[in-house]
Amino acid sequence: MTADRVRTWLATEEFDAASVRYGVDHYRLVYRTIDTRGRPTTASGLLVLPRNGDRWLRTVSYTHGTTSYKPDAPSVADGVWDRGPAVTYAAAGFAAVAPDYLGLGKGPGIHPWKHVPSETSASLDMLRAARRFVPWKGRFLDGQVLATGFSQGASSALGLARALQDRADPHFRVRAVAPIAGAYDFRGAELPALLNGDLDEKMSVAYAAYLLTSWNRVYGGIYEDPSELFEDAYASRVEKYFDGTTPGPDMLKGLPGTLEDLLKPRGFEILRHPSGAFAEALRVDAEVCTAWTPRVPVRLYKISDDEQATTLNTDHCAASFRTRGVRTPIVDVGDRLYGGSRHLGANLAGTARTVRWFTSLR
Repeated sequence: MTADRVRTWLATEEFDAASVRYGVDHYRLVYRTIDTRGRPTTASGLLVLPRNGDRWLRTVSYTHGTTSYKPDAPSVADGVWDRGPAVTYAAAGFAAVAPDYLGLGKGPGIHPWKHVPSETSASLDMLRAARRFVPWKGRFLDGQVLATGFSQGASSALGLARALQDRADPHFRVRAVAPIAGAYDFRGAELPALLNGDLDEKMSVAYAAYLLTSWNRVYGGIYEDPSELFEDAYASRVEKYFDGTTPGPDMLKGLPGTLEDLLKPRGFEILRHPSGAFAEALRVDAEVCTAWTPRVPVRLYKISDDEQATTLNTDHCAASFRTRGVRTPIVDVGDRLYGGSRHLGANLAGTARTVRWFTSLR
């Protein structure tokens, strides 16, 4: 796409095109990685390169928000929403990578939603795949990585930054991190808000169902049969909604409107009083804010009155870093809607702010 075409294309979904300087070319990469048990598998992702004269490029890693449908991942989706952030960064002069994660796009199997360790390894291996690919286009990655992501991908971005800071790959080093509207603290912030009715009711149903089915696949020990947790009207089909083959709108239509209609008492008990495998999964998920000390600039982006990821998640993450001696600015992205959603609007506004910040860093 030419630069003019990029501006027009981004504007169709209300992405800010002010940072566009170059046209772009995009590629789908299918690469080797590991699954949640460390076994060899493959994943896919989107690589977008700027049409400029630079042979050596800094890299932005953008990790996407929640989707449960394989064709909605960045490397295979046709829509501006799914590819817009990566194209925005590339059009500003960066090499942009957007991993699909395990089980989405062209990856085999079922996506392990909210499993930060595999999101991290898939993101890291996407960087490695891009580094191997770009010389075929006469380009090279200089090793600097600026990590960002939205919603689910906000935690993934922090996970990748943590791994790079720990020298998970000798070529890459993290330069800055800018997660947007993340749900970093499911135990202390997200689940209480969800259970108290503080968040969008329908999306709370979807997230609760996705979390329980995903973590049962990954960790086990949460249920042996879905009927233990889910009401009979949904027990036989709830796992199917999140196996990658059901479009998002169909999944939402098939689920009930309230948690009371979705969950049996045992389901509520697990969410309200986590123990065992579920409690351990929550601990691992929260480590993106609790188990490391960033030594690079971090900005935590949020939107006020977020109806899907309570802003307490961001506050708690900043507080965790503060106890480790790191002060991370919290940036409110302002008043923005997308499809009536403030949460989704944060992706638009956060991407615009992040590309400006990343461009200013040298």
